[in-house]
Amino acid sequence: MTSGKHLKARIRARMAKTGERYSTARRHVTGASEPAPTDHGWALRGGTHPDSANLANLLAHLGVPGLSEAMVLGIGGGLGAGYILWEFKEHRYTHLTLGYRYRWNYIDWTARTLDRLGATTRVHATAGGKGAAAALSERLDAGQPAIVWPDRQLVGYWHLPPHVDGFGGHPVVVYAAAGDAVRVDDRNVAPLTVERAALDRARARVSSYRNNLVVVDAATAPADLAALVRSGIADCVAHLGAESASFALPAWRKWGRLMTDTRNAKGWPKVFAGGAGLTDALLSIWEGVEPVGAFGGHLRDLYADFLDEAAPLVGETGAAAEAFREAGRRWHDVAEAALPADVPEYERLRELTADLAAGVAAGDAGAAIRAEAAGELWASRAEYHDKPPVAADYGALAARVEAVYEAERDAVDALRRVL
Repeated sequence: MTSGKHLKARIRARMAKTGERYSTARRHVTGASEPAPTDHGWALRGGTHPDSANLANLLAHLGVPGLSEAMVLGIGGGLGAGYILWEFKEHRYTHLTLGYRYRWNYIDWTARTLDRLGATTRVHATAGGKGAAAALSERLDAGQPAIVWPDRQLVGYWHLPPHVDGFGGHPVVVYAAAGDAVRVDDRNVAPLTVERAALDRARARVSSYRNNLVVVDAATAPADLAALVRSGIADCVAHLGAESASFALPAWRKWGRLMTDTRNAKGWPKVFAGGAGLTDALLSIWEGVEPVGAFGGHLRDLYADFLDEAAPLVGETGAAAEAFREAGRRWHDVAEAALPADVPEYERLRELTADLAAGVAAGDAGAAIRAEAAGELWASRAEYHDKPPVAADYGALAARVEAVYEAERDAVDALRRVL
């Protein structure tokens, strides 16, 4: 027991230092990966990004070979770019949304990617709670896992405070009923149980994707994987390489400039004049950029893995893969600048984020650690809301975001050459 506790502490310490997800950090600490445990016939393989991990794990469950999470991400269009700063002054809460997936602001990515892969799918959506619950129960009774979109606050295991009720969430796989509860795969590597009533409420909360449910009736290995890879790369080039300052690479340049803009109402010197809300924003950069956060991070390294896997199918991809890994390194620089570990208060916020993520990964066995971490995390956010522990260096942060923009511009150019 003591050695197990020490191992878990070392894993969480690495997560806080590097921003890695639990399974990645564990592999680095132990030097080995473990076989995926199974629960109700479902293999808990973990993953990085909820959307792509869901599909990779579901297709593997159906016996489709050769489609890693990285491959699914790439075939689905790969990467995107997006930045939104939210201010909720009545709740004393600021949050940064960073979009990293292709079509990051749409939930149709799941159905579109399954369609591209040739899977036979059914999408069920209804405003009525009874119909939504019945549709999910029918699928589980038939032994079919389902992808659903619950609100993160209402689903419970992320231990978010009431004022973020209805702010949304990310898709998860519900793979089995367990009495008055269900088993959920949110990239956890041990069984995670959610009360069925809580899940039903969480699915119905967000109007834009209320009660959405996707099931896969049949799927086989793609007949022409190379063609799918090329289509996915073409989507990524067109999407990232566009001129939109909301959904393409110019979004990063726009964000970087807002960090030092003293005139724009959305400029950080104006928004955070006096420091109120700044710690929330800086923490949301760390949680948004690094894989340790709930949404999988910047995805650039995962996309580079896709390009490595794609090389035998489409030819030389090494330069593009390295270019996206360089972009990933620069994103890590952004996260480090936002929440530097040499500031003790920020180091503790990083540790709490890692503890929360590790608690989710541990499933039911991690309930106590994630509840404790979330409680201290949100108490600290409230404590630092009006006065951050240190003054922000907007110029340094802006320079690192500009470096990301330049690296990703080079990476897209390299990706064009693959085509």
